Amino acid sequence: MRKFAYRSADSVDTALALLAEHDGSARILAGGTNLVDLMKLDVARPTLLIDVNGLPLDEIVETDDGGVRIGATARNSDVAAHPLIRERYPAVAQALVAGASGQLRNLATVGGNLLQRTRCVYFTDTTKPCNKRDPGSGCPAREGVHHNLAVLGGSEHCIATNPSDFAVPLAAFDAVVHIRDADGEHEIPLADFYRLPGDEPDRDTTLPVGALITAVSLPPSELAAGAVYRKVRERASYAFAIGSIAAAIDVHDDVVRDVRIALGAVAPMPWRARAAEQALVGRHATPEAFRDAADAELAEADPLRDNAYKIPLIHNLIVRTLGELSGVAT
Repeated sequence: MRKFAYRSADSVDTALALLAEHDGSARILAGGTNLVDLMKLDVARPTLLIDVNGLPLDEIVETDDGGVRIGATARNSDVAAHPLIRERYPAVAQALVAGASGQLRNLATVGGNLLQRTRCVYFTDTTKPCNKRDPGSGCPAREGVHHNLAVLGGSEHCIATNPSDFAVPLAAFDAVVHIRDADGEHEIPLADFYRLPGDEPDRDTTLPVGALITAVSLPPSELAAGAVYRKVRERASYAFAIGSIAAAIDVHDDVVRDVRIALGAVAPMPWRARAAEQALVGRHATPEAFRDAADAELAEADPLRDNAYKIPLIHNLIVRTLGELSGVAT
């Protein structure tokens, strides 16, 4: 591990000043469950770690409109166990519990979860080229090890997947990321927070350099109270997903009035399945309708040699989850 300096921030303003002073070479330290690993691998090379654990950014509170605001340093375990989350956004609690071991959940934070980096083996191995880590060096994953990489939203420059379970239900229910920078407080809808790789795969998010995530909020949603999160992985114990879904559906008189679907482990960002949603609204809730919706979402999938299995996996996951939620046998 390379040498670095350490400072404990006594206020958000102090943290922002330190970020500005180091001009992109400083990193925020909260749980550190991803950042410290990347430092040990020589992937992350910060000159300064700014510890924000002492800042009052860990509250989980109801908002005036009936939604929930989750502070950026709230621990994943605390969020998953919170009554407001379990009652109003159960898929969020389920995703957090599925996302890591108890020890990691006790340390990892909400803000850090949103910023965790891909687990693509080429990104984490500094002896190999990787456009995400070293822009312009190439993407050997396309011809190499890619069985768990993206089938949606990738580019010729990068097919890495976003590893977050937590972000999948956030995407389904229109979460907003709250940030502070030198110009004040700002809000970024989660749909705009993550970005596809395009020809700049080293940029995972639209978070400005020198900005600090302070909270994540979820708007009120009756639909979210009946949502579920389902995760498929290669072993039943703690593992990253090979496919996941957060979904909720409102069926009245056998007709779909509203539906939310987001997918994980299939794209460089949590993937809102808008084509599937649009294909379902107004249709009768039947297995055929669910299959048509899955087909609509996966029509633009671009699998490679070893990850084509994700197409039927995600198709079946969509159909089965929607059938479970609506009580329709599939």
